[in-house]
Amino acid sequence: MAFGTYVVLAGLSLVLRGKFSPEALNLLFIKGLLGWFMQASLLKVTLLSLGSGEAPLLDIIAYAGYTFTGICLAVLGRIILGYSYYFLMPWTCLCMGVFLVKTMKRVFFAEVRSYDSSRHHYLLLFIALVQCRLFTWLGNITINWLL
Repeated sequence: MAFGTYVVLAGLSLVLRGKFSPEALNLLFIKGLLGWFMQASLLKVTLLSLGSGEAPLLDIIAYAGYTFTGICLAVLGRIILGYSYYFLMPWTCLCMGVFLVKTMKRVFFAEVRSYDSSRHHYLLLFIALVQCRLFTWLGNITINWLL
């Protein structure tokens, strides 16, 4: 649901800036799917690297999909109040990082019997930091989808 809202809001943002085209909307759709896939892959690889690959794939895909909720909020802020985007983007990025850290910590400690807590903490911090780059990439609504 949030992914669909992201595509619609991104299209609306392009319409308001006079840069809309069906190809641009298609590229934003592909960019969103690629971002979702990269997020899910990061979470799955992190779980596997710690020896805890027992989390169901659909749960991981759902966790990765929550990213679009924050991005939708930031893009909506850009549409309504222009500069509020620069406040909302870091805030939603931080919220998503905290959410993923708490969720992944629950998954780690529920499934791993013996664990190296320092390694877990570094990987959780890495997941949180990757959110900033992913949010910046997905929140940049332009015609050139690689930027």
